[in-house]
Amino acid sequence: MGFGGISLWQLLIILLIVILLFGSKRLKNLGSDVGEAIKGFRKSINTDEDKSLDNKQGDTLDVKAERKQDSSSKD
Repeated sequence: MGFGGISLWQLLIILLIVILLFGSKRLKNLGSDVGEAIKGFRKSINTDEDKSLDNKQGDTLDVKAERKQDSSSKD
């Protein structure tokens, strides 16, 4: 049994018919176009995540703490 009740031989026959209808060159172009689309999608997701991480990092403040002088001196 193959996928969803379709045997391996039936899948091979369907693949052969698709190759005969469209031709191997057209299928190769279609495959490379789909691959480029997937690469572009992954790249856009990664750049969006990088931008969101940059936005989450807050600004830092440099402060200097000084000790408060007491007006009444204890001797």
